[in-house]
Amino acid sequence: MAAISPANATTAASLSLSQFSSFSSSSSSSSPSLLNFKTATVGNRCVKCGVRSLENQSSGHRSLDFLSNGDPISLINPNSSSSISMAAASASESGAKCSKRVCLFHSDETKDLAERIVSQSDCIELRSINWKKFDDGFPNLFIQNAQGIRGQHVAFLASFSSPAVIFEQLSVIYALPKLFVSSFTLVLPFFPTGTSERMEDEGDVATAFTLARILSNIPASRGGPTSLVTFDIHALQERFYFGDTILPCFESGIPLLKSRLQSLPDSDNISIAFPDDGAWKRFHKQLQHYPTIVCNKVRMGDKRIVRIKEGDAEGRHVVIVDDLVQSGGTLIECQKVLAAHGAAKISAYVTHGIFPKSSWNRFKLDTKGDPAEGLSYFWITDSCGLTVKEVMNKPPFEVLSLAGSIASALQV
Repeated sequence: MAAISPANATTAASLSLSQFSSFSSSSSSSSPSLLNFKTATVGNRCVKCGVRSLENQSSGHRSLDFLSNGDPISLINPNSSSSISMAAASASESGAKCSKRVCLFHSDETKDLAERIVSQSDCIELRSINWKKFDDGFPNLFIQNAQGIRGQHVAFLASFSSPAVIFEQLSVIYALPKLFVSSFTLVLPFFPTGTSERMEDEGDVATAFTLARILSNIPASRGGPTSLVTFDIHALQERFYFGDTILPCFESGIPLLKSRLQSLPDSDNISIAFPDDGAWKRFHKQLQHYPTIVCNKVRMGDKRIVRIKEGDAEGRHVVIVDDLVQSGGTLIECQKVLAAHGAAKISAYVTHGIFPKSSWNRFKLDTKGDPAEGLSYFWITDSCGLTVKEVMNKPPFEVLSLAGSIASALQV
């Protein structure tokens, strides 16, 4: 709810309806209506204002949206015995307002996702960067209207899809907080080195820790440390790799999957399968309302095979859930085992569809009712922009967008 705040008006007030000189209404009292007020009297002051809408509530209170900006007011029906404090009125309107306005910058790869994020909220404004290279291949970067973001909340949507693009984006990420911004948020939907989180032999390098340290040293903004938003990081312990100079926010794409499953015609026949114990640890609490199947890998001679550890797939539409997929070998082996145990349909979900060397081509649509040969659906999110462009409109793939989740996270 916008408010009335000319320079000569009091900062907050409660007005009786009878104090307004004139108005016109075209709708019933149970719904918002458009009115045109000429003047309003606040105490002994006359204030000119325009009214956007009037909502007549059963309690006898009226809430007004004013065209000008400022502090809120409420109208109290003189026939009503109740009243609303200005603090309560302000609280009731806070949900409809932006908690903050955000300037969103993006890499080349994340342009489409950035536009989808902006479409989710009037509180987010798209900004641009010139991504060029010098003749020697090093980045030639320019942040447009850099002075215009002083005092603003700023975010950068990154994609570390390959080592070749990380340096140029880090250069921008380290520069933005220093432009006298109120706060800085890095949105990195996919944390790419997450699978290299541990050492098995002396000499192994845990690059997940390396990248976490690099991000932990992003300069502070006026508002304090950088906030990091990332989705379904591969190993839960990786949250402890980040230092105290960054505030990581770990989000998940599972709510998008749950919403999609509820819309399926056979939503009451869904079972969730986890390809290994790691996937079960990450996701089983978010999916605990579904029957669960857990698979694991066992070594048979020189081979490692997938088998069902617990759960029953017979007659069910089984959805295999994991955080990411690369070559897809484990998912395919899990698919075959579930089909052999009587699954009626098989689908898959991963938050991050990486698919190096176009390995997504291995997954076919089940057109013959044979779940061993094809999937009914393969859901991925748009965390990896390059993959989205390759699989868009190619069944069984469906893309569930993180745009709404990111837009919400930027308002925290």
